Amino acid sequence: MEDHAIIELYNQRSERAIAESDRKYGRYCGAVAMRILQNAEDAEECVSDTWLRSWQAIPPARPRILKAFFGKITRNLSLNRLEREHADKRGGGETRVLLDELAECIADAGAAEWSADRAVITDVLNRFLADLPEENRKVFVRRYWYMEPVSEIAASLGSGESRIKMMLQRARKELSKRLAAEDIEV
Repeated sequence: MEDHAIIELYNQRSERAIAESDRKYGRYCGAVAMRILQNAEDAEECVSDTWLRSWQAIPPARPRILKAFFGKITRNLSLNRLEREHADKRGGGETRVLLDELAECIADAGAAEWSADRAVITDVLNRFLADLPEENRKVFVRRYWYMEPVSEIAASLGSGESRIKMMLQRARKELSKRLAAEDIEV
């Protein structure tokens, strides 16, 4: 089923919208949740919660890219669950490592300035990603959006881990420069 038809089902308040969403995007959302939570039951619950949140959000929301809409909800739910359950003990602490890597670029998300700068940060980040060479952009997104370990990224690209780490380090450094140029505290 096409995305616009699924959105229309949500607008009509048809329960079929959830079934169609799960059929088309359930595996994708499950993979996003599993990458973060490293626990099948928790990931399954986050996917179920994704459909509930989507039901509550559409309407009035009318997502342009349904896959990204569901992925963002799943990712946020998973990160919230991870934080709630002190997940440093689960998943080898990979999420904490990721957040520490990004901490050198972006101020604490709980800071008061964060909400005021959020739109500017989003714009800078979008332009930054658009300017990256395709391979670097994919590596950056896989690491910091999908939370893939460096070893998996390197293996899938047939590259060494040190090369991937260097790409990420350079990308973070460039992102930090761009944020500073916009007077965003890093």
